Amino acid sequence: MAQHVVHTELPGRLVMLGCGSIGQAVLPLILRHIGVTPDRITIVTADSRGRDEAAHYGIAFIEEPLTRENHRRVLEPLVGAGDFVLNLSVDVSSTAIVAFCHERGALYLDTVVEPWGGVYFDRTLSPAQRSNYAMRESMLRLRRELGRGPTAVSAQGANPGLVSQLAKEAALVVARDTDLELGQEPKDREGWARLFRDLGIKAIHIAERDTQIADRHKRPGEFVNTWSIDGFVAEGCQPAELGWGTHERHFPAEGRRHQSGCGSAIYLNRPGAGTRVRTWTPNAGPFHGFLVTHNESISISDYLTLRENDTVVYRPTVHYAYHPCDDAVLSVHELAGRGWQQQPEQRLLMEDIVSGMDELGVLLMGHKKGAFWYGSQLTIEEARALAPYNSATSLQVAAGVLGGMVWAIEHPEAGIVEADDLDYRRVLEVAKPYLGPVVGAYTDWTPLQNRGVLFPEDLDPSDPWQFKNVLVG
Repeated sequence: MAQHVVHTELPGRLVMLGCGSIGQAVLPLILRHIGVTPDRITIVTADSRGRDEAAHYGIAFIEEPLTRENHRRVLEPLVGAGDFVLNLSVDVSSTAIVAFCHERGALYLDTVVEPWGGVYFDRTLSPAQRSNYAMRESMLRLRRELGRGPTAVSAQGANPGLVSQLAKEAALVVARDTDLELGQEPKDREGWARLFRDLGIKAIHIAERDTQIADRHKRPGEFVNTWSIDGFVAEGCQPAELGWGTHERHFPAEGRRHQSGCGSAIYLNRPGAGTRVRTWTPNAGPFHGFLVTHNESISISDYLTLRENDTVVYRPTVHYAYHPCDDAVLSVHELAGRGWQQQPEQRLLMEDIVSGMDELGVLLMGHKKGAFWYGSQLTIEEARALAPYNSATSLQVAAGVLGGMVWAIEHPEAGIVEADDLDYRRVLEVAKPYLGPVVGAYTDWTPLQNRGVLFPEDLDPSDPWQFKNVLVG
């Protein structure tokens, strides 16, 4: 039997909310690398997914959906001081569970700031109210209200999560390769913002291309994906969002600013799954991805904001650029054609995947060497060799969860923190063994490449990194 490093000991119990693709993926990693035995773990989830996996490990399994009305009654017997709540559910309010954990003296981690069910599709709410910007602002308000206390890590998976840590490591590589006099590594958010500014980084894409394929293709009326279908549809139906950089000269016609909060991001008045952008990864080369809203688009741009005398003098444009597996792309096209009403059937790809890779990283653009991609190139074959119950996509997320959990247990009184606040070195040390090759690649690609050859376009050739040049159509 392989010997695995136990990174830290959890003194209390672990309660996991939800046991879909990510919950099942992270269970074996927790049991390998965190000192907690199955008899101290309980799963609380809305449906039967993950029941067999829980039974395999001898873990208690409670099938009961958590709601605004019942979550305290269900969780109070299970959660106390020194315990850990790992929230991998959908339709369960992150802020409500964080507040509950704060009262109980328990640690917490989630992979997204989630509202109670129905918010993403509530037609009585404005696009701004349904945005990830609004969800994040609700967590930041709670952080100000609660202050210090039990650590609650907000939005730490792969993306959001690992990409914030990869961006810092990537910036240090670019600094080395461009002979930037660093002095010492940045120690706080202002230091990191100054580094990104001094490097000349104008834009950051979370650039992801998933090439995993299954042994049978998508059928009409079926949504197929390599990770949570409910989660993907929900975020895809939210408005497209992006951190808005100080270098930008062309505000989008469909762009809208928020009237309160940190001001680091804007949104487009159309769904993210109906919005495409130009990007690049080493294996795929240039491609069009969906500008799906993600917490990291807002948190990274906020974290890297540099102010002088209360005036913003530097901020990069940051957004997701996601090409899911080909069958998921077909599923999105069908979803849009149905007026964003979800298909009646779902198929989560796992055992039926026959080949492919999830190439996930950060693309830093505008520095002296042009653009630099840094991230994980994890194949399905390697993912299966590394851990059971995983695809390449789920294992990248699970690795980020594991890294965040280890950091939280080692820093139990940090209060509410985001992925950008964590020690990137420690998180990546824990996560990298599950990411496959972590590679860096420079490229001369720009979003202006081969543009206007067939059709004239309204571009800004004076600066390739303008969002105007990135947005498709």
